[in-house]
Amino acid sequence: MDLSIIIVNRNTKGLLLDCVASVYKTVPPLSFEVIVVDNASSDGSVEELKRSFPGVECIRNSANLGFAKANNQAIRRSAGRYVALLNTDTVLTPGALDTIVKFMDADGKAGISGGQLLNGDGSLQNSIANIPTLATELLNKSLLKLLFPKRYPGKKNRLQQPTEVESVIGACMVVSRKAMEKTGLLDESYFFFLEETDWCLAMRKNGFKVFFHPGASIYHLQGQTAKKNLAAARVEYWKSRYVFFAKHYSPFSNAVLKAGLLLRLCLSIVLQLLASASPKTRGRLSVNWKLLLWHIKGRPGGWGLEGPLRAVKPA
Repeated sequence: MDLSIIIVNRNTKGLLLDCVASVYKTVPPLSFEVIVVDNASSDGSVEELKRSFPGVECIRNSANLGFAKANNQAIRRSAGRYVALLNTDTVLTPGALDTIVKFMDADGKAGISGGQLLNGDGSLQNSIANIPTLATELLNKSLLKLLFPKRYPGKKNRLQQPTEVESVIGACMVVSRKAMEKTGLLDESYFFFLEETDWCLAMRKNGFKVFFHPGASIYHLQGQTAKKNLAAARVEYWKSRYVFFAKHYSPFSNAVLKAGLLLRLCLSIVLQLLASASPKTRGRLSVNWKLLLWHIKGRPGGWGLEGPLRAVKPA
């Protein structure tokens, strides 16, 4: 089998059905299987999936296990030479996965490849991610991309050829079975964010390459149904960022990160309190205040996000 397509779902029935429909419409002539892991949905996702696509294998969890653990469940049951991880809020375009698979077949060291993510109107999304460092997390990322475009590539670079990168956005990524067998699966210390970035780093440390392929286009309808859970998503992103730094950097770097992030957060709250009381400003203030309270409470665990996995872009 060429490809095992894995989709993790939680309460995103409509998006899930559209995503699976795009798989069956665009992936042939590749031989493939589809495995959906449902993280305790309550919106009838599984029932509708079984009615509409009876050939899809479904793993139904009784609790929300998070993104990494759910994907690992399916990877262990998959049979393809490659595994494609898709978010429920993605829609494949014709030939997208075929383009990536053929490219990876031609490059024996390609461990992970991602394509060009698109907004609903066809405009470009950032599809490349840098490995988090003190610079990326404490400085302005947009300014870094503007000043150092080769070091911090973004959508404005308009790459024309497959390009080796540090990491790709995990909304759609194709992973080599050979690379997984050597590197291992996703690190389940991450619940929601940065697990794919950590995986890309692990792949590169084990001698494999990570590529961005501009010839494979995927619509990524991020942010449509999880805006009400923005504070929970921000908390999860900060949790994952702390996990990443604890795993890969020194205690000194961890201390600098935490101090710098808290300083930025407090300054943002002060500036937002002094700013005009627009709905947008009040929304940001509410999110930042909840994030500060989470730190004051000792950064407790827990999970509060009911929308689609990765549907909120972290800040």
